[in-house]
Amino acid sequence: MDSLGGIAMFVHVADSGSFSATGRLLGLSSSAVGKSVARMEARLGARLFQRSTRHLALTAEGEKFLDRCKRILAEVEAAERELSESGSAPSGRLRISLPRYSGLFEPAIAAFMQAYPAIELDLDFSDTLVNVVSDGFDAVVRTGALLDSGLTQRKLCTFRRLLVASPAYLARHGRPAHPSELLRHQRLDYRFPATGRLEQWPLGEAMGQAVPPAPGMVCNSVEMRVYLAVQGQGIAYLPAFTVGRELAAGQLESVLDEHTQAQTAFWLLWPASRHMPPRLRVFIDFMVEQLQGRTFGA
Repeated sequence: MDSLGGIAMFVHVADSGSFSATGRLLGLSSSAVGKSVARMEARLGARLFQRSTRHLALTAEGEKFLDRCKRILAEVEAAERELSESGSAPSGRLRISLPRYSGLFEPAIAAFMQAYPAIELDLDFSDTLVNVVSDGFDAVVRTGALLDSGLTQRKLCTFRRLLVASPAYLARHGRPAHPSELLRHQRLDYRFPATGRLEQWPLGEAMGQAVPPAPGMVCNSVEMRVYLAVQGQGIAYLPAFTVGRELAAGQLESVLDEHTQAQTAFWLLWPASRHMPPRLRVFIDFMVEQLQGRTFGA
């Protein structure tokens, strides 16, 4: 624990850039703070700070040590919080980022809130890429491969995307029997907010070339494309769970199903840590229980 106290003092000095400021914060003299840092340097066999009469700066070794010390203190804080919460029902605030898809997560979220009323959910629905740690999220739900090695992941579910149009549109313009026929149809395309690129329809191999944009509409809203497809404004390429009601009601019909069999996975991602807050643990377990193994649009 003496070493842990020295680590905490070192972090305070590094953040404040001053022995005296750290002393005022901890109720110690600046000389006591300086001696504590000097003892740590002697024990480590490395200089942590470059000192002058007016300036205190971290050395290269000090920078590396600071990063590790902050992680150690964060783990200790998390462990203390986990122990203090272990004797009671999970509670507190969870900040979660989810995609802007409707029709999939709502039932699971509502059931979680009913099961854990003491946990406050702060939900951010966005298609933009977020940094889990620096943006202040406890966990995120996204599609695609895991790129950040500092995150842990659990697979939630999979889904198909479907090409859909209204019966009225198909009656006016004909039902495409081959991907090449999409070239003469109006497309309701999706533009990714993070990159500005259009979502690719999975028809390039079937045609021997990429399908170029046709006259129609481009936006970054699932709901708008569903609405316009129902209104007979074109063909849209949409996650199956976002158009389940419209398909069941006969407002939309899928086309070229044999060319839209690929499945995409949703992943739940959170920062890797040995000490996970109980509220985050129950959220992960609950979402996995609700969604894992399900395929939407199979």
